[in-house]
Amino acid sequence: MSSNITKFLLLIFTISLFDGCARRYNNSSYHSYRYIPPQKIKNSKAMQRATMRSYIVHGKRYTPTYAKVGDTFRGIASWYGPNFHAKKTSNGEIYNMYAMTAASKTLPMNTMVKVVNLDNKKSTIVRINDRGPFVEGRIIDLSNKAAHKIDMVKKGTANVQLVILGFNAKIAKTVRERREVASIKDFYLQVGAFSKLKGAKTIKRKFDLILDQDYKAIIKQTYQNGKRINRVWISGFRSRDEVEDFKKENHLTNAIIIAK
Repeated sequence: MSSNITKFLLLIFTISLFDGCARRYNNSSYHSYRYIPPQKIKNSKAMQRATMRSYIVHGKRYTPTYAKVGDTFRGIASWYGPNFHAKKTSNGEIYNMYAMTAASKTLPMNTMVKVVNLDNKKSTIVRINDRGPFVEGRIIDLSNKAAHKIDMVKKGTANVQLVILGFNAKIAKTVRERREVASIKDFYLQVGAFSKLKGAKTIKRKFDLILDQDYKAIIKQTYQNGKRINRVWISGFRSRDEVEDFKKENHLTNAIIIAK
């Protein structure tokens, strides 16, 4: 075969291959599953407050609830993908069917959940970033990728157990984190209030010497009846349970819990 004929056949093959690729990547299915670049996780307190309000879907009211690390739930899981891909989720992110995320009717956004398929014992970990599924008996809607991880795509649903692993898109590792309760508030413990700044600074220094790295003593200046009050607060608490335990363990009977 002459070199000219070889070049001609190679050209025809290249054109055909390119044309086939062009048709494949320009059809409607490709656009439905378009690539979504990595996103920054949305985790503001404003978003948490908005998504923890009760809401109504199909005439039924749902009330989001707080949870603790280690809480378990059982029910039916389903999955969602192509029809929602590239659309906004309830927390303002863009839904990516190839990401390890899921929808829950009531769990706080960015809750980390272990999902165990009770039918085959396979498990995976997902982050809640959407609301749903709004079908009786179903407790979680997995992304396409997460559903593949526990081998439930073909069947469509699976009996599952959910285990809460952490909040704010983090899996709890320390004892302190495992005691955390999902919260949209900041908690403080007021250990003193003084009209003079000197008195507040003295108490602050005492706590600075005994507090571990998780907590910090701060002075908060407020006004009451036109007079300035220098309040000493302990900050760093992640939940009301944590601040109550701290108060009890340190015998701070007269300390006041502040939630803001």
